Amino acid sequence: MLILLAGIFGVHIIAIILLLVATIDNAWWMTDTMSTDVWGRWLLQNGKWNLTDLPEGSHYPQDYLQAVQASSILACIFSIVGIFVFVAQLFTLDKGKRFTISGVFQFLACLCIMIAASIYTDVFHKDEADGWYGHCFILAWISFGLTLISSITYFVLRKKTA
Repeated sequence: MLILLAGIFGVHIIAIILLLVATIDNAWWMTDTMSTDVWGRWLLQNGKWNLTDLPEGSHYPQDYLQAVQASSILACIFSIVGIFVFVAQLFTLDKGKRFTISGVFQFLACLCIMIAASIYTDVFHKDEADGWYGHCFILAWISFGLTLISSITYFVLRKKTA
């Protein structure tokens, strides 16, 4: 059981790292001369990358962008709180009640990053033919899967003895 708990802890830490990288790094949408994230746009000019503001207008609606930003941040917060709750539950709660709260926090993180990535997929860059989704966008979807697996595992483990 100790190896299983260590494995779950490792998956949770990996999910947190992926969530933080997906939220902070600057590669949700890329072209040869541009890299866009949910916070700004980097343009390659004269051999240097320069940070600019995200464009405004009908093809880049600010309300959807703020929803993506907020959901990404909430996913990070829920997952980080979930790891602290996981450690606290190991030592404080009775068998059968452990890991339920951790599972809820991980499930909330899962929903938040899914919402962020789904909105970004549906609203932004639909009409742009030259470009591709960057590694942060892909990491957001991978972290969705990891947080979902982690939350399901927490709910299954609440029945086990530790």
